Parts: sequence; structure tokens; C-alpha cells
Amino acid sequence: MRVIVTVVEKIISEAHIDIPDGLNQSAIKQHIVDRYNTGGMQTEMNIFQVDFESISARIVQENSSPKSA
Repeated sequence: MRVIVTVVEKIISEAHIDIPDGLNQSAIKQHIVDRYNTGGMQTEMNIFQVDFESISARIVQENSSPKSA
């Protein structure tokens, strides 16, 4: 018997980054988005929390005879 198990988790990552002084709120948001989009935060992201959402299983029927072409 073959079973496909699907686990859904919500992962919250946290990064502590330095940003230039003197930026307004809009510029801070843009700086963070730009850094994330270019991959600049990936090495600084640490898993902070994992919340279990759901788990499900589906039984897959296996044929004992090979399929014909």
C-alpha cells in the first residue's frame, strides 16, 4: 500500500538587519522588499516559529500489472 501524506505548516522566519538612518516609512519598506527580492536577506533568515496547520493522507491504488503502451 502506498500513501501520500501532506503536512501543512506555517513557518515564520525572522531576520535582524541594519538599514540606513533617516529613511521614512515608505523608504524603509522599499529597502526591505528590495533586499528580500534580491536574496540579500536569505542568509540572515532564521526560523522563528513553526505552527502545525494540518495533516492529511491519501491511499494510492497500485496496479500489480504493468500498463500497456
